[in-house]
Amino acid sequence: MDMSKQELNERVKPIMSPTKREWTNIDKTIACLLFFLHALCIFAPFNFTWNAFWVALILYSITGLFGITISYHRNLSHKSFQLPKWLEYLFAYCGAHALQGDPMDWVSTHRCHHQFVDTDKDPHDRNQGFWFSHINWAFDSYHLTKKVCGKYFNDSKETKRNLFTLVMKHERPDNVKDLEKQIFYTFIHKTYILHPIALAIFLYMVGGLPFVLWGMVK
Repeated sequence: MDMSKQELNERVKPIMSPTKREWTNIDKTIACLLFFLHALCIFAPFNFTWNAFWVALILYSITGLFGITISYHRNLSHKSFQLPKWLEYLFAYCGAHALQGDPMDWVSTHRCHHQFVDTDKDPHDRNQGFWFSHINWAFDSYHLTKKVCGKYFNDSKETKRNLFTLVMKHERPDNVKDLEKQIFYTFIHKTYILHPIALAIFLYMVGGLPFVLWGMVK
């Protein structure tokens, strides 16, 4: 079936170059953190131990499989199945240590993606190009916030430069009200960064630098 001119215009958008837009402070912060985490990988081979390797493998399974795939994606975003609340919260807490954001943030973005897939409102619209749809969208907090939480968005220069632009998205979220009603998810949202830091400290106390390098940069 041929698309109408309006539908075609909605789907075909000019590719946004990351060098031709204004980077917010939070974009720069996220980029620096990702660069730092990847830079740590350089030191991992020089701090290899089998115990650290098994820690990485176990944490990858716990945070990636149970946390992101089962909890964030299938259970919370798509509601593919239900879990007992204690198990739902446990899996979601595992996901909070995968360094992909808190449950409310991740789920909101993913639901928005499926609701507006491949349109201008898609947070990682593939029409913006390969790199944008895979990674550059994560450094576009201004437009990401505007897409996911448009009706609450204050389009001002002050907001655009605010380090905490993304916080607006889930103080009054558009599409995660089911999570917002639960104290557990609002608590994780407001204290998110403390949990990976606590994990890193725990790993260091148990196994030193090798556990941190292999456990956190898994």
